Amino acid sequence: MTDPHVLPAHLPVPTDDGACAHLPGRRWPAHALPGTDGAAHDLSVLPGRTVVYAYPKTARPDQAMPEDWDVIPGARGCTPQACAFRDHHAELRAAGARVFGLSVQATAYQQEAAARLHLPFPLLSDAAGAVRGALRLPTFQAGGETLLRRVTLIVRDGVIEHVFYPVFPPDRSAQDVLDWLAAHPA
Repeated sequence: MTDPHVLPAHLPVPTDDGACAHLPGRRWPAHALPGTDGAAHDLSVLPGRTVVYAYPKTARPDQAMPEDWDVIPGARGCTPQACAFRDHHAELRAAGARVFGLSVQATAYQQEAAARLHLPFPLLSDAAGAVRGALRLPTFQAGGETLLRRVTLIVRDGVIEHVFYPVFPPDRSAQDVLDWLAAHPA
């Protein structure tokens, strides 16, 4: 198995297919999602800025990723992305933003990753597809699962203010958000 913390060279770069063009200005749906912190989070009611990075699937040390994972544009890199948001968490908070990760994996699956990676923010489970469907978030198929494409959203007072899509390389995502927040103070 390859190290999930390291991005291999020559990963295919995802292209902007317009699948997120409808999101800026859209209201976040009123759905409480279970988090790895044991709480339910309804992001539609949170004041201020919230950063939500949607990701396909974190690797688990005891399981292989879907076949051809590294050749699917934008699939590889969930662990480096989560670690970057972890490492920049204090700076993101200082910039006035809270952070959540979002995927379709069940909370128990996410809890393993959150604990192993020492994430200081919750991962949210949209296993039922409520947010994915309401926002029409882009997806792809791998290993018999429908997974979210990597997209990072800045939500302000319940409305999507900015969209990063496609996100590449994923380990730069947190820094890209910090740069945007510095250029667009609240």
